[in-house]
Amino acid sequence: MVKTSSKPKAEYAIQTVANALRMLEVFHTESEMGVSDLARRLKLHKNNAFRLLATLELAGYIQQHPETELYRLGPRCIELGQAYLRSHDLIEQARPILEELSSSEGETAHLASLIDGEVIHLDGVLPDQLILTGSRVGLRLPSHCTALGKVLLAGSVATSMASMNPSMKNGPASPGAASDSWHGGAGSAAEIKDRALVSFTETTIVDPMKLVDELRNVEMRGYAVDLEEYVPGLCCVAAPVRDATSAVIAAVSISGPSFRLSEASLHGEAAAAVVAAASRLSRELGAPV
Repeated sequence: MVKTSSKPKAEYAIQTVANALRMLEVFHTESEMGVSDLARRLKLHKNNAFRLLATLELAGYIQQHPETELYRLGPRCIELGQAYLRSHDLIEQARPILEELSSSEGETAHLASLIDGEVIHLDGVLPDQLILTGSRVGLRLPSHCTALGKVLLAGSVATSMASMNPSMKNGPASPGAASDSWHGGAGSAAEIKDRALVSFTETTIVDPMKLVDELRNVEMRGYAVDLEEYVPGLCCVAAPVRDATSAVIAAVSISGPSFRLSEASLHGEAAAAVVAAASRLSRELGAPV
């Protein structure tokens, strides 16, 4: 019988490996950087940063521009990302549903999950439109001002409340019960109330209490909308994807310009299409929906 250690995994972490991974993660937001800037960003000695870059470059995860001498991600990152996509049933099962959703609604469709409080876009399909929302696959976005994020946050809070109150696993007894539970400060709901919310547009929700109210409404109606809350002129509607335990594990969305996705459309036809697509994927994953 294999023995497992009771020590936290953090005690086994290798600092050099952690620094190399931190270096790769810098390129989530930066297309190219020099060794000095990377060293300052990561608070490393320049020689240590250079040694990490050299190691990653030899492995193909980093490459250096021959003219500017700046560093950027290498082709092995693409290969690793493709291997990730191939190994995850969720993405494989979602792909045809995203394609159908994008085609029927004429807007960009995305699949996303919540990681460390941020929305990570796992897959996306672009429509045949001259004006469209670009693919965000691989990007991390804030959760409080995106439809995908609000759906995932609402699911996280609901899961937290269900774990604290087993009688709610199949949903609250009534809308009033849902309201009381959300304002009771359970689990991650209390954490949300303590957040500092960044404003991106005039319509971004920056009051944590208003965000909690919004998430409660999202949980009750089954979908979330983004009315130009992250980017001016961009609107989105998203719905939760559940697994066999009814836990929210991902979300599906469509997004597009506000002149095509009006508020009425988001709460009407667009919401119905996205909810249907998310429910279909949930059923394929074994959810009792």
